[in-house]
Amino acid sequence: MSWLNELFHVKKPIIAMCHLQALPGDPRYDATKSMEWVIEKARKDMNALQNGGVDAIMFSNEFSLPYLTKVEPITIACMASIIGQIKNEIRIPFGVNVLWDPEASIDVAVATGASFVREVFSGVYASDFGLWNTNCGETVRHQHAIGGSKVKLLFNIFPEAAKYLADRDITEIAKTTVFNHQPDALCISGITAGAQTSPSILSSVKKAVPYTPIFVNTGVKKDNVKQQLAIADGAIVGTAFKKNGLFFEEVDQSRVEELMSVVSELRNL
Repeated sequence: MSWLNELFHVKKPIIAMCHLQALPGDPRYDATKSMEWVIEKARKDMNALQNGGVDAIMFSNEFSLPYLTKVEPITIACMASIIGQIKNEIRIPFGVNVLWDPEASIDVAVATGASFVREVFSGVYASDFGLWNTNCGETVRHQHAIGGSKVKLLFNIFPEAAKYLADRDITEIAKTTVFNHQPDALCISGITAGAQTSPSILSSVKKAVPYTPIFVNTGVKKDNVKQQLAIADGAIVGTAFKKNGLFFEEVDQSRVEELMSVVSELRNL
């Protein structure tokens, strides 16, 4: 797990989600507010997360609902533009997640200098987005072809709103994913963004692949972060950092500080 230490310089890193507002081409995009408003909202949330003490930030087009598994070029262009315009203010490592398109995520990472991406890189799923297929071999070859070999790949093997098409145990999936694809880390999720990840599933996966970093991907809050990080090697946190803990709200720095204070106590044990 040396890459975790090298990149984040802390035990049990907390990666905070910076959820971008709906972008041009998205159903919820508000053209009357323009991209300048989207950029300023991203800047405000990013600085609240940084000032609150998180270890890294991951930018995602979270409000591009309903999501595509192959995004349009405008989404890639907009995300790269937003990150590029606020990049000089980023003081901590950052990653990207273009929902739900692994090649697009890598494209934006290479274009912006991001250190990592989170995506569904492998497996076939029955999902809210239809039949969700992947081709990890093609994606990784694309990564190397465009000069992205240093970008760390965080595999979401238990994605929200989806179920593996074959009847396979999550520990079996973890083992074969690690063997076949050599991910830099695995992410384990609840049923939707903000839903708690099952500690028993988290523990089972960690035991199955003890030498692969495991991130708890959803549902981490101030009240359960110690329990979750007692198992996982890090956490990705979004909804818990928002005003009143609500998905569509903006980041509340005081909530960030409260959760990170608990994490600091855990690290000092």
